[in-house]
Amino acid sequence: MGELVVDKHVKYILSVEKRKDSFESVVLEHLRMNGAYWGLTTLDLLGKLGALDSNEVIQWIMKCQHESGGFAGNIGHDPHLLYTLSAVQVLALFDKLNVLDADKVANYISGLQNEDGSFSGDEWGEVDTRFSYLAICCLSILHRLDKMNVEKAVNYIASCKNVDGGFGCTPGGESHAGQIFCCVGALAITGSLHHVDKDLLGWWLCERQVKSGGLNGRPEKLPDVCYSWWVLSSLIMIDRVHWIDKDKLVKFILNCQDTENGGISDRPEDAVDVFHTYFGVAGSLMAFYSLLFHCKHFLKATRATHSTLNS
Repeated sequence: MGELVVDKHVKYILSVEKRKDSFESVVLEHLRMNGAYWGLTTLDLLGKLGALDSNEVIQWIMKCQHESGGFAGNIGHDPHLLYTLSAVQVLALFDKLNVLDADKVANYISGLQNEDGSFSGDEWGEVDTRFSYLAICCLSILHRLDKMNVEKAVNYIASCKNVDGGFGCTPGGESHAGQIFCCVGALAITGSLHHVDKDLLGWWLCERQVKSGGLNGRPEKLPDVCYSWWVLSSLIMIDRVHWIDKDKLVKFILNCQDTENGGISDRPEDAVDVFHTYFGVAGSLMAFYSLLFHCKHFLKATRATHSTLNS
């Protein structure tokens, strides 16, 4: 088995930050807050967070905050829960949550909760269980869960559970590994994992591993490095991570590395990007933690999410 080319990945992340005028940077300008979270968390996991000027990052983040309390994906864009959680997570990485008016952010988030307990991502009203997780995770980091109706939120998530044990984006929606992470993560934070059929869901999740060792998000789909995080995290939270062949998974992730220039792609031979580099590093490090106790500690320590699901 190969190894994680740490120095190359660090160099790649830092190079992406410098290429602000590249085509990739321009077309993804509205997602820069998420990109900052993915890149900075990768550096943190690799023990290189100090390679960037934290003050410069924090100043930029605060310029992305709206009067409503929510954060946008970049300066001049509209606020959304996706970017609000990423902003809070980055500030937490730097131990700088004190720069926030936590109640202001919490009021923005709680104001997006609907009567049925679901959450809209922003003022335009789209509902998705991703947003339930984002809200619950963010309020938990800020120690403001009391600002929302937790019981209604949990009941809404439970209503999105399917007969296969998985969860969808709304009631009746198809089970998907990314949505499962969001729903199980939200239930774990709120102490509500009794709503999960752990054996049934664990079986559905372990079936996401294909012959190459990689994991997919749904049956009959290609494997993708990002599911190394979504699936493993979910299995850890329900104590079924031993149902995955972690050695084969790590081998798949390592085969997706660009060993010359750094970065990790969705699958071997594809172009690398920050999103998959983050989830590849996180997934491979988590898989290396062969003991379940260590995996749980890692999950708690990193508070990782994803702030966005691109599949």
